[in-house]
Amino acid sequence: MKLAPDDGCVDDQRVGRIIRALRRRLDWRQSDLAERARCSQSMVSLVERGHLAHVSLPLLRRIFAALDASLVIEVRWRAGALERLLDEDHAALVAHVAALLRLAGWEVLIEATYSEWGERGSYDVLAFHPPTGSVLVVEIKTDLPSVEATLRKLDEKVRLAPKIGRERFRRQTGSISRLLVMPNTRTLRRRTERHEAVLSAALPERNVAVRRWIAHPHGAIAGLLS
Repeated sequence: MKLAPDDGCVDDQRVGRIIRALRRRLDWRQSDLAERARCSQSMVSLVERGHLAHVSLPLLRRIFAALDASLVIEVRWRAGALERLLDEDHAALVAHVAALLRLAGWEVLIEATYSEWGERGSYDVLAFHPPTGSVLVVEIKTDLPSVEATLRKLDEKVRLAPKIGRERFRRQTGSISRLLVMPNTRTLRRRTERHEAVLSAALPERNVAVRRWIAHPHGAIAGLLS
C-alpha cells in the first residue's frame, strides 16, 4: 500500500484514516490492533488521529504489518534527479572496479545480461583472467536493503557464470569467484556490522586479501571489497 498522495508527500491524516479503515474492515478494536502491533491502545489512537510526529517508523511498520498491509515511503528530489544521482554513484563504483581489474590484466564486461532457464538479470561486472582462466562475478551495491536477497542473487550469477563466461569470453573457464563491492560509507559499515556473521560465512575474504588475489588469482575466492 502506497501512502503518498500525488505530490509525493506523506499526509499524516490520510495515513491515520487508512489505518482506521483497515482496522474496522477486520472488525478489530484499537486494543486488538495494539496487541498485535506490540504497542499501547493509546498509541493506536494517536496514529489513527494522524499524529505521526510522535510515532517511530518501526512501530508504524508493525501496525501496518498487523493489518496485512505495508508501508512504502517514496523520496522525490528535483523531478527525477534522485534516480540519476543514485545511478551515477553506482556507475562510478562500477567504473572504479573495472579499472582496478583491467590494470591487473583482467578482461572485463560491464552490465552483461543473461536469461537462462527462466533466470534473468545482469552482471554488474563479469571478468576473465586469461593466464589462469579465472572468472570473477562482481556485484556492486551502493545500498544494502537485504543481505539475504543480495547473496541469493549473487549465488545465481555464480552458478550461471561457467556457461556465460565461456560464451562471452570465448575461452575455457576455470575457477569461479565472487565479490561484493560497496562504498565505504558509515551507513553501509553499520549495516554490514549488523549482518557480519552472515557476510563472513558467505564472503570471508576482505579488502587486502581481495586486492592481493585480484593481482595474482589462484583458486576461487569469495570476498567483500569496500
